[in-house]
Amino acid sequence: MIPTSGVSGGDRHLQDLTESEALALLVQAPFGRVVFTDRALPMIRTVNHLVDDGEIVIRTRLETRVAAALQDLDTDATVVAYQVDDIDASARLGWSVVATGIARPITDPSRIGRYRETLRPWVNRDSDVVIGIQPQIITGIRLIEADPAR
Repeated sequence: MIPTSGVSGGDRHLQDLTESEALALLVQAPFGRVVFTDRALPMIRTVNHLVDDGEIVIRTRLETRVAAALQDLDTDATVVAYQVDDIDASARLGWSVVATGIARPITDPSRIGRYRETLRPWVNRDSDVVIGIQPQIITGIRLIEADPAR
């Protein structure tokens, strides 16, 4: 038996977000989850990010699976998904955004220096790899209460 939360009744509806609405929510989110492939299997890691001119930028350590997945490829890019959300489990309301695109290591020293100043890791370890994700598809949904007038 699956336990239910304290919310009783009340219909909820999914509302599709426009790409610009979804991107605005992604920009505001303090962290997200990068989805990538490791040894032909999907992997997910929680990371903080910033959005710079439409590109999602994350920092990680060289020895992490995210960095290794990019470096093990024959090319310098891979397809990833990046997901952010803000869901209130008690109220069963909130939103979720997924950006799917191409991830590449950022190698420009001036950009790396700027991101090291503005994108601080949450742990006391040097995050020596900067990865940019150029979204190709951005989708999102909002979970809203049903309109009682309908």
